[in-house]
Amino acid sequence: MSVRELVVLGTASQVPTRHRNHNGYVLRWDREALLFDPGEGTQRQMLHAGVAAHDLTRICVTHFHGDHSLGLAGVLQRISLDRVPHPVTVHFPASGRHFFDRLRYATAYHEAAELRPEPVTADGVLAATPAFTLEARALSHPVDSYGYRLTEPDGRRMLPDKLAAAGITGPDIARLRREGTLNGVTLDEVSVPRRGQRFAFVMDTRLCDAVPALAEGCDLLVIESTFLDADARLAADHGHLTAGQAAAVARDAGVRHLVLTHFSQRYPDPAAFAEQARAAGYDGELTIAHDLIRVPVPRRT
Repeated sequence: MSVRELVVLGTASQVPTRHRNHNGYVLRWDREALLFDPGEGTQRQMLHAGVAAHDLTRICVTHFHGDHSLGLAGVLQRISLDRVPHPVTVHFPASGRHFFDRLRYATAYHEAAELRPEPVTADGVLAATPAFTLEARALSHPVDSYGYRLTEPDGRRMLPDKLAAAGITGPDIARLRREGTLNGVTLDEVSVPRRGQRFAFVMDTRLCDAVPALAEGCDLLVIESTFLDADARLAADHGHLTAGQAAAVARDAGVRHLVLTHFSQRYPDPAAFAEQARAAGYDGELTIAHDLIRVPVPRRT
């Protein structure tokens, strides 16, 4: 049975707290698992969350600030220690290649797994698989940072009553899907278009054109909200978003489920982030992330 869900490993910005680990997020997408921004402590959080190194198929690093990448060394070594049998592709800003190399070889170990570094050099598609297309867009932060977007190909939703009326059952349904017509019945007559699911991951950034572009029409958007709105000037100075800004983007982009995360330690009450998101007019499903929760990707419509 396929599973599509977000596993939150850590939600703190800059420094961990007693209740929040450094960043770390795993997107389970059927047979793939994409690890985003493994901060310090990610390997232990994976253990708590029931995520194994064997599960990982891709790693996506938005940028090379420590709270988003210091855990990479341990995760890469664990992939080799566990002798993960499949290749693991790693995406990261090309300007940070020297940081990636240092983290990859931070200590002595036997590299026994196949890693495929694929640095991101510009906006565009990074991978196109039967299950999804993965693309990146440059964000606005003091260092090079990229957001990631995953889009499932559009498909068809079969209509049981139409199929029954046409006398199409069992293996013939799959044949009709493949061939487009069967015994004079066309696929369009017994199905309707079904838009593929969409996911985006937006970390450290000011408001810029890439943020709404990544968020557009997403079923699940994971986005930083480091600051509350009263500190908007501070957020802009340091290259971050506020809760209200992130929620306004989600509102205008038609996001179905919004996950706010990457909270500054200066705010003790996470309820304030939810209040500001609602005040910004976002009325979809809302999660104020905390460590080790699971967030299902909304069901297809």
